[in-house]
Amino acid sequence: MTLALIDFGAGNLRSVANALAAAGADDVRVTADPADVRGADRIVLPGVGAFGACRDALAAIPGMIDALDARVRRDAVPFLGICVGMQLLADTGEELGRHDGLGWIPGTVRRLPDRANARVPHMGWNDVKPDRAHPLLPPGEAYFLHSYAFDPADPADRLAATDHAGPVTAAIGRDTIVGVQFHPEKSQAYGLAFLSRFLAWRP
Repeated sequence: MTLALIDFGAGNLRSVANALAAAGADDVRVTADPADVRGADRIVLPGVGAFGACRDALAAIPGMIDALDARVRRDAVPFLGICVGMQLLADTGEELGRHDGLGWIPGTVRRLPDRANARVPHMGWNDVKPDRAHPLLPPGEAYFLHSYAFDPADPADRLAATDHAGPVTAAIGRDTIVGVQFHPEKSQAYGLAFLSRFLAWRP
């Protein structure tokens, strides 16, 4: 099984690649080549940084967004977005202005509210609480680091939440697409088990 780990200059690629290998992936290709995406059996899009900058960096790779769209939405290859890689699935992100996302799952990425008992960024270990049963997302505890969160237009697209002075999206998904706000590569046993389930997922 070939897994394409997308390199657009905005992800913690080495840590994610190592975690995928530890979870059982035997052919992880760290790539900025759309041809690799078109031939992949699994696709992972990581992301660290500002929404708009990540979107621009992804769009700057000729043919990459078209390849992703074709392989994930047309061919229904299992896809995982991590952190900003998950946020990019939205219609719009509001970080440092208003920016278009990929629009695969309708919604908006908004700044977490500033509250006395909930500092921004949301950083550290927190519970993952499934909204409903999903084969990839049992209850557990994962590592988060973010200041913005995905607000899906359809609540049914939210797979799990965490609590940061109120519910915050921890995972979204539909069909063969799943995205997580937490960092599996930093979430120790829970994160490795999650990645292992993703590698075996047959949606």
